[in-house]
Parts: sequence; structure tokens; C-alpha cells
Amino acid sequence: MKNYTVHRIEKNILQINGLGESPFWNQAEILSDFISPWNDTKPEKIELRALWDTENIFFCYTVYDTNIHIDRKNDSVDSIAESDRVEIFFRRDEALNPYYCLEIDPTPRIMDFIAYPDKKFDYDWNWPKNDLIVKSSTKENCFVVEIGISIQSLNNFHLIKNNIIEAGLYRAKYTKQHNNLFEPTWISWINPNTETPNFHIASSFGTLTLE
Repeated sequence: MKNYTVHRIEKNILQINGLGESPFWNQAEILSDFISPWNDTKPEKIELRALWDTENIFFCYTVYDTNIHIDRKNDSVDSIAESDRVEIFFRRDEALNPYYCLEIDPTPRIMDFIAYPDKKFDYDWNWPKNDLIVKSSTKENCFVVEIGISIQSLNNFHLIKNNIIEAGLYRAKYTKQHNNLFEPTWISWINPNTETPNFHIASSFGTLTLE
């Protein structure tokens, strides 16, 4: 199973603003080995950085893309689900019963839900408001999404065991086709080895080790 080491920083020194420009991000390992197992085209560069400070874990997605697609018809789950976005899933164990999903577009709209095996999703569930902060920005050649999640909430959901978090890291890229419809390319940190795109499977998860 792939592992990413989350370096520890001093408490309260990293402020989430959506720009991804804090010098503290330089202390993070850069995770960039994202792939699209179901598509022959190599995806554009994606960089993920993560840090933690005993109270929060922080993520910074930098997605290099000059043709971002955002469905703006409303702020519904369906609209977010038809937009470019980054995703983080957390699970307690391989049973995926349950697991917790955060999907965030560049604006940043948040689609957060609790999920169960066989793609049973409960969109009425939300990550506790005071335990999640998300900010974003769009630049000339990329968009940035910064995420802060309280360690307490992860512990409340039993998602940290011996300083290890089991997580899936993903990206959805929508591209306009000849018929003027937008179709997704599914991009993952880990190849789940499925015939068709599927993030909602145990084999798509890796581990994050809190240093």
C-alpha cells in the first residue's frame, strides 16, 4: 500500500487562505504520482502537499489546468459532481463501512457525504462545520484548493490509528467532447486495478502517516 508522510509543524502557524503560497508548505513532501488508469492520456500535473500540527491536518492541492470546467447551474450535488474537482476519502478499514468523502471544486463548493459499500451515499450528512475549512483560488495555469480538518473530528470518526490515516486521493477532470457534452477523466493516486473507473473501492486507498 502506498504511503505518504505528513510532516509536523508548529501549532497555529499555517493559515489557510486558498493561495497555496505559505512558506510552510515548503516543509511538506510533494505527492505528484497521480495517474488515470482508465485513460491513455497522461493527466496534467497535480501536486498535493499535507502537513499537521496536532490540532489540524492541512492539505494543499495544486492542479495544473488552463481549461477548468465548472458547472454553474446551481449549487447542488449534481452541479458539483459535473465540475472539475479534487477529492479526499477517509476510511476506518477495508470494509468501507462507512467511509467519508470530501469532493471540492475550484470555487470552492464542497460535496461532503458519508458512504457505505456498493456506492450507497448519504448526501444529507456533512462534515462538522467547525472542523473543516476550505479555501481556493484560480491562477493563470492552475487552481489551488487548501483544506484544514481538525484532528479531533478524525478521531471522532475513528480515522486515525497509531498515527496512520487510510485515505484515497483523487481528481475529476471534465473535458468537452465533439458532441459538446463534458465527459470526466478519473485520476487517482493509486491504481485500484478495476476495469472501469471506481474510486469507491478498498484498493484505491493508501496511507497517510502523521510524523
